[in-house]
Amino acid sequence: MSKFKFIFLVGYLFLLGEVSAQDPHFSQFFSSPLTLNPAFTGKFDGSLRIMGNYRNQWPTINNAFTTATVAADFHILEKTISSNDTWGVGFVGYNDNSANGAVKFNYGSVSTAYHKGLDEEGNHQIGIGFQATYANMLINTAQLKFEDQLTTAGFTGVTSEVFNNATLKTSYLDLNAGFLYNGSTSDKNNFYFGLSLYHINRPKQAFTGAVYNLNPRATLSAGGYFPVSQTSILHISGLQMFQGGASETMIGGALQFIADPTAFKPTSVYAGSWFRLNDAIIPYLGLEYDDFRLGMSYDYNISSLKTASLNRGGIEISLIYINRPSTDKPLNCPKF
Repeated sequence: MSKFKFIFLVGYLFLLGEVSAQDPHFSQFFSSPLTLNPAFTGKFDGSLRIMGNYRNQWPTINNAFTTATVAADFHILEKTISSNDTWGVGFVGYNDNSANGAVKFNYGSVSTAYHKGLDEEGNHQIGIGFQATYANMLINTAQLKFEDQLTTAGFTGVTSEVFNNATLKTSYLDLNAGFLYNGSTSDKNNFYFGLSLYHINRPKQAFTGAVYNLNPRATLSAGGYFPVSQTSILHISGLQMFQGGASETMIGGALQFIADPTAFKPTSVYAGSWFRLNDAIIPYLGLEYDDFRLGMSYDYNISSLKTASLNRGGIEISLIYINRPSTDKPLNCPKF
């Protein structure tokens, strides 16, 4: 597919709403937990977690998609609720640009989740989370390119579409929910399983008389970690996502190499890979130092789109900060 046809397709995708599309999402889904499942809110070892993600997908196809998020969550009422329970509140700011900036989404979310301990130590918990999102969508029609504008000299023709250089806008309220089970059998392992549902209320996107109801997105995710040796830990995770007629399957893992296992906050290096079925191989490298974890991945495209993308699916960067005072009792929580 040429970049001209791709731009044409994206323009009609958002303007007419006649085809189903997946939500923007990250290959490092484990580094953006509040966009994966509201029930991950507050499920971390520490008092405050701040996260940032950036993704540039298919950069060779005219900067097709760029996505960025900033999120934070923390615990509340720790002295009021049971010691083996956790209650979290979180916030997410989310920006997604398509068609070289012609189509822009901006999201603001607030979420909360309560994790109920199933045993006295809180090693096993079930959590329920809810999230409300305000979404704003803008289309700069002056930046859209259509097939009937294409001539031998480039996009120099006049399109039959008439927008009078308007900027189209729409906004809506979105409701999401999720469930999460998290467990540990010792202080050296952890495993989890989650189910989330986004767009429960099927919000409407409306432009120039056309109305499109967002399809609900259901995601199953699971993962865990366990020691391989005194200085290494294996992390594995995967997800299955459904939205409209589209689906996505991802699975993979990474080895954590620990510099000093006796340190309270040891420096670690992560190396591994995830695989998106029928689409991409995703090598991953990470570095954990003190309260920070930096992750970098790259989608090597192997689908039929590789002719246009030149195998370049997209680069992704994540950064997570967790404030964990040295007096805290260590808790085994999901990491990947």
